[in-house]
This record gives sequence, structure tokens and C-alpha cells, in this order.
Amino acid sequence: MATLATHSPSASSPRSSSSSADDILYDTDGPDAAAPEVRTLAERVFHQLQDAIVRGELAPGSKITEPGLSKTYGISRGPLREAMRRLEAHRLIERVPHVGARVVQLSMKELLELFDLREALESMAARLAAEHMSPEEIQGLRDVLALHEGQADLKRGEAYYQREGDLDFHYCIVQGSHNKMLMNLLCDDLYYLVRLYRTQFSASGTRPQRAFVEHHRIVDAIEAGDAELAELLMRRHVSASRANVADRYAATLEQSVSQSTSQSMSQRPG
Repeated sequence: MATLATHSPSASSPRSSSSSADDILYDTDGPDAAAPEVRTLAERVFHQLQDAIVRGELAPGSKITEPGLSKTYGISRGPLREAMRRLEAHRLIERVPHVGARVVQLSMKELLELFDLREALESMAARLAAEHMSPEEIQGLRDVLALHEGQADLKRGEAYYQREGDLDFHYCIVQGSHNKMLMNLLCDDLYYLVRLYRTQFSASGTRPQRAFVEHHRIVDAIEAGDAELAELLMRRHVSASRANVADRYAATLEQSVSQSTSQSMSQRPG
């Protein structure tokens, strides 16, 4: 049986990742508020499941059921049902007629559309960040990068994993834009879906280390107050990520189709 995670940012948005579980879960104002203990369990299982999906432990396209998850994570069906609703709201799972719930698996077209949107919005966020971020916020960006630099996987050039919320460079840039519409879109509505594909399909060749260098250049432009350069660098950065992720995702889809074909042929009567 899996152990539930204790890290518990708000389920409605990763913005409150610095809050404790009790800060969130014992707010029972309103007639529909869940009991504190139930909400604590739902928060924990939501974040454990979303982390498992983002890291690929629950594979894209895989079917998930309440009984199966209940057994794996040792949680009652009520809190689990609430957690699954949140996962669906964050586009990490989808309900398919005659199939049930499964982990989302974007088509290549959908993936490219997601990154097109990300390129447009995050470059805008970088431009606004150069115009609005305070010296303290910029230092916070550098502190985040300093923390990333200590990661063993990044030093080996194998991966560049960023934890969610305030430890995610892109999240911090969007917050630094001080634009609530952008924050709602990129730090809530699309956040976990983007993280899923950034995390699973971005580590190839020298891309992790190059991405880290690009992050530093973006911060330099923001600190210099050069909004045009910050926007350009972020656009190039996301575009490079888009190409890299698309290549790896295409290979994954091709492998999945090949395996399905092989299994179908092996099951045919001889």
C-alpha cells in the first residue's frame, strides 16, 4: 500500500504551496464544506495522484478505477472521488464513454496546440515580469535557479525536474507578471497538464542543461528591465522545449502503436 504524501498545496491551485494542510483543510465555512478529516485525505491523495501522473507512474492513457486506487492508496471512496474530480478539473484524467476514467493522453495535434498557447502566454508573462517584478522577486527567481543547480540529475545532464509552485521557474515568472488572467490560465487551469509533458518528455540529449542556461538568460533580461528581450528569450525557450517534447512524444506514440499491433497479432489464433 502506498504511503500518502504530506506535502499539500491547495487543490484548487498550486499557488498556495507554502500553506500547511491545516491552513486549508480546516476552513469549513459554508454549508457544503467537507469535514476536516475528509478534506485532509482528499488533499493528500489529490497531490499524490497528480504527482504520480506527472512523473509517469500512472501512464498516459492508462485506465484508473476508484476500487483500484482505493486499494493502492488506502483511502475511502468519498475522499478519493473528490480527488478524482479535481484531477479531472485540472485535465489530468478524462472520462471516456464505455471505458471509464483514464489518465489523459493528448494527440500530437493537441500537444502542439498546448505548446503554441504556452509559447504565446509565457513570452507575454516574461515581458510583463520585466516591467513589474521587484528586486526581491527577481532575487527569488535566482534563489530558485540556485536550488535547481544542486540537483544531481541536472549535473549529470539527465533531467531537469522542477517541483511545483514556488519552486517552478516558469510558475514564478507567471506570478511575476502580476497579471491575474495569465496567472489563472498558467498557474491553475493548464498548470498540471503542462507539467506532465514538460516532466516526462523534455529530458533528452543536452536539453536539460541548455534549458537551465536559458533560464538564467531570461532572468538577466528581466533584471535589466529589458521587456522585449525577456519576451524573445522566453519565446525561443518554449519553442525549443516544444520541438524537443514533440520529438520524444512522437517516438512514444509510435512505440505504443507498435506494441499494440504486436499484441493484437500474438493473440490471433494460429
